[in-house]
Amino acid sequence: MKNFVFFLLITFNFNIVYAQKIYSTSQSYKADLKVYVVENEYQADLKVFKVSRPYEANGNSGLWYFSNQPYSSDKKIFFCDHDYQADLKIYFVKYKYQAKWRSSEKKYLLY
Repeated sequence: MKNFVFFLLITFNFNIVYAQKIYSTSQSYKADLKVYVVENEYQADLKVFKVSRPYEANGNSGLWYFSNQPYSSDKKIFFCDHDYQADLKIYFVKYKYQAKWRSSEKKYLLY
């Protein structure tokens, strides 16, 4: 019984931890994370691909689903005007296979 409960807890935590459902807020104080979109791929911490369905946005690998409601998202982000204001710098890629972390230093921000 202990093993079963432990297994359920681990499974539940992994589903929450790795989800990438994002809500973009217009006020920085409401955001969990401040993000800046860079112009060049080499400047980014994370290369992001926008997926069209929420179930596609699993894993902390840069596959983001943008939610219309804050309560249905896992992270609320605010898009900054300047890179020095941001916690995370991202670059939007054209293809799904291009989405990935360039460096794992800031990976903790999306857990």
